[in-house]
Amino acid sequence: MSYHGGGGYRGRQNRDFDYHDRRQETIHETAEERQRTFIIRLGEVDPVQELQHFAEQLKGHITEKPANIPVVSEGLRFAVTEQPYKIPYYATALRLLYDVPAIKLEDAEGVSLGRQILDDLWKGFQSYLDKLAWRETRLCVQFFAHLTVARVITAQTMYDLLRSFTAVLDEFGVSHGRAKKSALCAAEGLMICGATIKEDTTANVFELISSIQAYVDSTSDSKILIQPIIKLYPTTESVEVADEILDSALSALQILNASDFVQVSESFVQPYKETPSYYGTTFDLPSILVPPEVVELDSLSTESGEDALVKKEEWPEFHARLFDSDITPDPTTPAGYAVRSALLDTIDIFEVNRKECARLLLEYPKWTLHGTFKARPGAPPHEPVMGKDWQLESTIIETVLGALLLLPEPSHKAVYYIALITELCKLSPGTVGPAVGKSIRKLYAFLADGLDVELACRFADWFAVHMSNFNFQWVWKEWVPDVTLTPGHPKRVFMRRAVDYETRLSYYDRIVKTLPEPMQNPDAGLVPSEAPGPDFEYDDPANHYHDAAQAVLHLIRGRSKAEDVISHLESLKNSLETIDSDMNIDTIIRSIAMQTLLHVGSRSFSHFLNAIERYLPLLRNLASGSLSTTGSPSLEARMDIMTAVANFWKRSRHMIVIVFDKLMQYQIVDPTDAVAWAFTCGGKNSTSTFPNIDALLWDVIRSALDKANGRVLIARRKVAALRKEEDEKAALTLASNGTSMEVDAETKPEIEESPALSTALKAFSILTREQKMVLSRALDGFVDCLASASNPNPNARNIVAENAWHNRANWSEAEWVALETWGWYRHFCRLYSPYLRSYSTTLSTVSFAKVGSAGDPAVDTFRRMWNIATGQDA
Repeated sequence: MSYHGGGGYRGRQNRDFDYHDRRQETIHETAEERQRTFIIRLGEVDPVQELQHFAEQLKGHITEKPANIPVVSEGLRFAVTEQPYKIPYYATALRLLYDVPAIKLEDAEGVSLGRQILDDLWKGFQSYLDKLAWRETRLCVQFFAHLTVARVITAQTMYDLLRSFTAVLDEFGVSHGRAKKSALCAAEGLMICGATIKEDTTANVFELISSIQAYVDSTSDSKILIQPIIKLYPTTESVEVADEILDSALSALQILNASDFVQVSESFVQPYKETPSYYGTTFDLPSILVPPEVVELDSLSTESGEDALVKKEEWPEFHARLFDSDITPDPTTPAGYAVRSALLDTIDIFEVNRKECARLLLEYPKWTLHGTFKARPGAPPHEPVMGKDWQLESTIIETVLGALLLLPEPSHKAVYYIALITELCKLSPGTVGPAVGKSIRKLYAFLADGLDVELACRFADWFAVHMSNFNFQWVWKEWVPDVTLTPGHPKRVFMRRAVDYETRLSYYDRIVKTLPEPMQNPDAGLVPSEAPGPDFEYDDPANHYHDAAQAVLHLIRGRSKAEDVISHLESLKNSLETIDSDMNIDTIIRSIAMQTLLHVGSRSFSHFLNAIERYLPLLRNLASGSLSTTGSPSLEARMDIMTAVANFWKRSRHMIVIVFDKLMQYQIVDPTDAVAWAFTCGGKNSTSTFPNIDALLWDVIRSALDKANGRVLIARRKVAALRKEEDEKAALTLASNGTSMEVDAETKPEIEESPALSTALKAFSILTREQKMVLSRALDGFVDCLASASNPNPNARNIVAENAWHNRANWSEAEWVALETWGWYRHFCRLYSPYLRSYSTTLSTVSFAKVGSAGDPAVDTFRRMWNIATGQDA
């Protein structure tokens, strides 16, 4: 008998009553909610057939109750911005409501119903614009563009609207994010209604396109850091495996303009063209001014006068191409851009519901032009359309993976895109599965062609999680020939990483059995000789310090007080100094203490936290370099602690990052220490005498940087909250004293700073200083790896030249390792660009004093990446 649920019949009976009670519950919708639901559900069966009935229903609702106009316009606004694939049909419905003879209201002015709704819709658009809700704004612009083609909106006012967005591109110091979003609003609107605007002799379409072209040309340098394929040598070659979103929009626009926009009907659905022509009074869009970006005025400055306010930098968007243009649409063409834009918007909007998103993506052909995609299995065949007839599933997977592989970071968490692909496979395994397999093979091929290191890691993440959802079934034997590549080759690195991730998601023996025999061989270097887990080196009786460690282990397992353990370690240190006088006893004691704590905490994460928290005094003493007292921190001691952690978890290396994070959280080590360890102790490679960075060490560096940046952000928010609180108190004091709120600056009474605010400002100053130290240490580390004047790395220099890149098939292990380090430096520059810009003067003054002379290919490449990241001339 199961205890769960109360046990036996009674528990089941209670659950049945609950179930029936829930079934009997009636969900009451208000009339307004029913109206919105009706609008949103347009086209559930056949959008074209439903349009006339849809318009009649809306007309009936409003005729019965004119107060419903705001409800209808709000419903349309939500539908347009949350279901962009239906925009042309909603535009058609509004066009039908614009027919005054068909819809007569007893209105003093005789204004059509459509005009009344559009008036209210415009107010909603203005609210989106005021809030700089860019996606909603852009989708409303598309809606207005369709209405312009339907002759409901005047071409001149639509042109003025688009010109307002291109005006943003000429703003002084405009951010790339703002410019990109404004340009896309103008470009996508112009694609749809360009032919209608061209009919107006006062409108200058070429001017709009030229404004976008001029801005796109100005972003060429920043694209170097953001392209998915790394090329260290200077080149003007276009990226063949990816398309930048603004470049694609511009290319599509230029193609349309060159043909006088005759291809619009082949690219966008225009159901309103099947309705009778409208010759009534058209709607003039009011003039707009795109609001400026919100700038926080109470920014805090560091001690050196630099602004500590950091705004996330937005970069050009490169979307990966995995298939040829006869399989998936080319986004540089009008039809291809329209398809990809619609799919990207759907993926973005439905991030809250991946199952619904997967369903809508597979139903997308219903909302696009007939013949755009091949007929699905079992569907009636149709005549192929020249230049189209693409594969739907390959198009969807390419679009989802393109969004996942954006640099420096995807728009949403990576797990969303991974889960979305899983849902697509579950809905249609027979058609989506092959597209996924082809995508994996294509990305795997890109590894040898310079796929960015960050993207290679995301690819491995996706591959492992996807395999875990489908019984870890993959044709590994296809990659057996690559086992002979040098261990540092990106394909070998990917296979090791994928097997490691799969093992974390399952267990060692199961994953090993999925691999062909050549890959199981320990000499292949893909699978460890034993299952991942802790490695307590003092557990071996043959170890010289086995007995000493066991004594410490006995104390900790017995939950002895921290003071007793410290006292025992002091005695142990004294005895070892008399026996092993030639050894660094301090390092040995730290290793024994740290590994013993980790060994006790290795059973689970909660065991680990309990052990750390119980013996925090011991850890602080160890970090200070003195067992008996907590003195000033010792760099050597903290390096020893982190090295002990790395040795203990060397067979489960991801645990190193987790433990380091907790040590930083409890302030046993500082973020600067973690970065220093990664470049010194962790960055040593047996194949090279120079420090190098791999994915694990990058995770350590990134964790430390994020920790320091996060602390500054929290301190900043605390200061802002305290200042606001003090300002409110000061205002209340002035009001209670009967003093006017508008007091001259000279006569305004000074209010003493509260102790809490003083403490918060002091903490903020300390944390910003630490933040700069961490960034500086990371930059110093990359200088030592790649461009040091005192110890130049020949491998880092040799692989920079173009001829060396084309000869990469003959590279050695050390050269591939150097390329990976270049890749992580590139990612460091673009990911932390906002912080590097804020402190560029301080950082460059200190770190670049150690850089080699100009003219050295490695030095020039290093400086070029830095200059792009900090907004200087490349």
